[in-house]
Amino acid sequence: MHISASMRKFHILLFIFFSSSIFSQSHLEKPEIYIGATFGVNESMVMFKPMVAQGFLQGYNGGLVFRYVADKNVGFQVELNLSQRGWAEKTGLYTRQLNYIEFPFLTHFYFGNNSRFFFNIGPKISYLISEKDLINNTTASTEVQHITKIQNPFDYGVSAGFGYLINIKGNIIQLDTRANYSLSDVFSNDTRDYFDTSNNLYLSVNLAWLLKIK
Repeated sequence: MHISASMRKFHILLFIFFSSSIFSQSHLEKPEIYIGATFGVNESMVMFKPMVAQGFLQGYNGGLVFRYVADKNVGFQVELNLSQRGWAEKTGLYTRQLNYIEFPFLTHFYFGNNSRFFFNIGPKISYLISEKDLINNTTASTEVQHITKIQNPFDYGVSAGFGYLINIKGNIIQLDTRANYSLSDVFSNDTRDYFDTSNNLYLSVNLAWLLKIK
């Protein structure tokens, strides 16, 4: 039986969501609840097929974090972020920035006590709120990625990364690195369309401050 590309992507997302949520073991005597803020940078590109030669485009990301830990070594984390993505073509003639509101839903694994290494993994959904050309030195270009507005504002994918945190009297200072891969495409990929795929790929590094709620 033939399974479409979109259905395969959906199966991947479900697998990551459920497999990352089955490791709950012993319960903590008192759950740990944290809220805070995060801010950092993205290095992004769009995985076009047919390929468009690119370098990484730098943008900002940041937002709010809620973390709940009720089991030893595992909890969950949700975020509300503004995420700047896009692509910068190697010719230097064209760069486009894409601004998303992003919602990651992450399983949070940790190792240690007041100082902890951690690993986050899970699905994310995003919605495009604006786009703009940062550089457009093309002259009467007919390239699809230059003349076409983003056709699929809804974005979904997976996120995974690791980091380190220090707990100072209930104040969490942490450094978080993350890889983010979208399973959806920014441009239409019907058989009549030029691009077969056009999905976001971006790496992020963030510094966060979280407060433990008693």
